Amino acid sequence: MARAALVGMPAPRQIAPGVYAFIGTGDAVARANHGMVSNNGFIVGTRGVTVIDTGPSYRYERAMIEAIRRVTPLLVELVTITHQAPEFVFSAAAFRDRGVPILAHERAAQLIRECCHIYLANLRKTLGEDEIAGSRVTVPDRTVSSTTEIDSGGRRLQLLHFGPASTPGDLTVLDTQTGVLFAGGIVSNGRVPELRNEQIPGWLAALEHVRALDLNEIVPGFGPPLHGDGILRTGAYLRELDASVGRAYRSGTGLTEAMHDVQLPEFSHDKLYAITQPQNVQRI
Repeated sequence: MARAALVGMPAPRQIAPGVYAFIGTGDAVARANHGMVSNNGFIVGTRGVTVIDTGPSYRYERAMIEAIRRVTPLLVELVTITHQAPEFVFSAAAFRDRGVPILAHERAAQLIRECCHIYLANLRKTLGEDEIAGSRVTVPDRTVSSTTEIDSGGRRLQLLHFGPASTPGDLTVLDTQTGVLFAGGIVSNGRVPELRNEQIPGWLAALEHVRALDLNEIVPGFGPPLHGDGILRTGAYLRELDASVGRAYRSGTGLTEAMHDVQLPEFSHDKLYAITQPQNVQRI
């Protein structure tokens, strides 16, 4: 099964010279979409390739490697994980088996070690054993604790950490040659951001840091690439959500009632709104 063609695998979209992204559907993980809902990508340097995020399964990595080989004969030199959400990490096992080093922020690596076995069990229930075959929790073998500049594959990359944001260990990956930023979990386009164990003020601060960068293009964790102030919508959702839940709490609204009543009509047509909005209210 792992060698079969992966139906619906997105073709790599060239974002800038040497920079490519696989744009997922942005939907909820389901058997019909093989879990290919998030974005990931790769950067081609002079001597090798850097992969940013790995996708949902061992099988996905095989299809991704085939797509990369159609672009360049160079080998993958490094995998960088932006955060520990399940849609982004479970192809890492296949890269580990190829001897490719995997890098993440130290807090993301810790959360992968502590939590991803639960995520994998849930993915197995959702996608089925055949789809998830070979996938396993793979803890990054290289970590950073703060913003770091590296040379990977002959390309100068900045691994930017703005503090706890969408997760405690968020990294964004900036290709300094083209001004393209892979924003990971910090930015979402057309899909409601999902609160996990983050603090909204830190997330908003990270978005302001991203906005202040001199960027040509942003690849969000979900949805199509963005230009300029396109990231503001993520921040607008978080601010409005926080304010609305605060008003409900101060008025004495109970949790069950708030999960039903706290609505943000401006975002109601974004993907996963009906599922994620009440969950976000509950978490706040």
